[in-house]
Amino acid sequence: MTDPSAPSPPYVFAEISKDVARGRCPIAILNKTDVKDGDLSVKVKPVTGRQDRAGGLVFRYRDPDNYYLVRANALENSIVLYKVEDGKRTPLSSRGAPTSFGVTHPVPVNQWSVLKVQFRGPLFSVYFNHRRLFEVLDSTFREHGKVGLWTKADGVTYFDDFRIAGK
Repeated sequence: MTDPSAPSPPYVFAEISKDVARGRCPIAILNKTDVKDGDLSVKVKPVTGRQDRAGGLVFRYRDPDNYYLVRANALENSIVLYKVEDGKRTPLSSRGAPTSFGVTHPVPVNQWSVLKVQFRGPLFSVYFNHRRLFEVLDSTFREHGKVGLWTKADGVTYFDDFRIAGK
């Protein structure tokens, strides 16, 4: 769809459904690319949503029930890295802080922000607006996988400048 505020005008990729089902997590997967280690980034603009107002990056995607996800949530003002294994989404502990996961961080509504994850072997570094926020160690999914974008429930989210670097 068009958005005059798009970083690369005039078009954005948008999840616009307002389906309120909490368990609904639409994913858009780029089928032509498999990446094991790399950098993945996107400009994300959470627009509306009562249940959720978030956008995320999917990587090492095997199938709809097995992948990694880093998401920025404007309702919670949080950024968290998850693994989705056998359909169950589990937050991963930040490196050096085994009892906590992700960070509390402002995620502005109706503004563009950059969400990025670097993944090398079991080490993942999460960035927001070019600032590294935390690292995670996890070896659940070690092989190449697809990459993509993620939203949740009734969240209307726009994406632009989806970038992939890696092999």
